[in-house]
Amino acid sequence: MAYIGKQPTIGNFQVCDAISVVNNQAAYTMQVGSVNVSPESANHMIVSLNGVIQKPTDAFTVSGSTITFASNLVTGDVINFIQILGNVLDLGVPSDNTVTTAKLSSTSVTAAKLNADIISGTTALTAEPADTDEFLVSDAGTLKRIDYSLIKGGGSLVKLAATTVSSNVANVDFTSAFTSTYSVYKIIIQGARPDTDNNAIAMRFGSGTSFDSGTNYERVVIASGLNNGNDTVDSRASTTANISFNAMSSQSSATETSTNMDLTIYNMLDSAKNTYVTVIGAYEGADDEFRTLLGSYNYNQVNARNSIRFFNTSGNNIATGTFTIYGVIT
Repeated sequence: MAYIGKQPTIGNFQVCDAISVVNNQAAYTMQVGSVNVSPESANHMIVSLNGVIQKPTDAFTVSGSTITFASNLVTGDVINFIQILGNVLDLGVPSDNTVTTAKLSSTSVTAAKLNADIISGTTALTAEPADTDEFLVSDAGTLKRIDYSLIKGGGSLVKLAATTVSSNVANVDFTSAFTSTYSVYKIIIQGARPDTDNNAIAMRFGSGTSFDSGTNYERVVIASGLNNGNDTVDSRASTTANISFNAMSSQSSATETSTNMDLTIYNMLDSAKNTYVTVIGAYEGADDEFRTLLGSYNYNQVNARNSIRFFNTSGNNIATGTFTIYGVIT
């Protein structure tokens, strides 16, 4: 290839440390900075002995880091220098700060590759998961992967799944959002409304697509309505066949009304413990009375449960609402 001006020099050029001749010895070890070096071949070297450039393979040969002259050297001989040219077909090691982003493959540096090569100390590479939202930080010299969602909002919630209802559905199910990654989950229900008055938004636990409809749920609910006296509250405590969130007064279906609440679930996948749910929310009852809700619920079973279903206790439909599940970093 032709160049305008000086052609660039290619190769990793090194000058070996000085070598002292030993009388009647032909073989010598080559080092650079006191570290053994191994040229590509004798043809990748320039060797000067007693001021005369030596012919590769005839005057000397190389094997690994050892150079062997064709005859023994004697006292008075001088190895002036050994220049190692490197692999002249190789670009060699780039100088610091000379490789631009444009020269890198779009897949050359990924979180998965760094995780495999640097963190694990192996050379096996795996494909990077799509849209991992992760970044790497150094902790005492060890690179660790951190979920970006932990810092982008400054909080400790990781969004896992969401469903928005815009037309009538009988159920809203989540069958794959719950894993052993989190022991605490939070669910935000926004704008939920039944299609018919006198319905109560409720929830059941299940395994996969099978949900427990037995009387295995316990509730302690305290609520107060706009028309109640200052010291008057409604309360209920009972065992039921579901977790009903509008337990004091079934919800209104008027389009301007909705149920909005914050649920926290504990011990969701712990088969040795009951599952607890705490709720705080607000809604309008079928009697058009605005109500606040504080509730605690117990699913008093230790069987496997990894799914939940939202529905209406009277068998009608959910008309609107957004249901969002978050994992809580603890």
